Amino acid sequence: MKRAIILTSILTVFFFEFIYAQDDIQIGSPNANRTTTGALYDYSDPNAVNIKVQLWGYVKFSGYFIVPAGTSLNELLSLAGGPTEDATLTDIRVVKMREGSQTTMLKYDYNDLVWEQNINKQINYIRLDAGDIVVIPGEPRYFVREDIAFYLGVLTALASITALILSIISINNL
Repeated sequence: MKRAIILTSILTVFFFEFIYAQDDIQIGSPNANRTTTGALYDYSDPNAVNIKVQLWGYVKFSGYFIVPAGTSLNELLSLAGGPTEDATLTDIRVVKMREGSQTTMLKYDYNDLVWEQNINKQINYIRLDAGDIVVIPGEPRYFVREDIAFYLGVLTALASITALILSIISINNL
């Protein structure tokens, strides 16, 4: 009986060591009041297992997220404020980091979900795992209004200089 109690105690301590050795998994929330400082966003559930994931790229708030285990990719995008207008949603990448195994990168296409009127392709609502890195690629889009503002400023300056020169010439002719 004594051996069983000692063995159970040793095994319990041994297994808890493995649970708490995970950097990307936590049980509960580390603090009662949730803080959002820098690029750390704490959406953890104080009564559940939480995971840590990273979100990079063209979203409103990119950074390091602490979310409940089982959070999906679309839920993480919602917590980050959604994709920006420059995001390329046809090439969303999820990098799965596995200890002791090879890192894998999975690609997803959410373009139909955001920009199209109808969903033309199957959209995978994947669940994220601890340590995943989500990358939302993109590139700044070209907008004509930016060029118009620049050229309008140059044109206004040239018109002012021309008016000044004409005024000086007319005063000299008097």
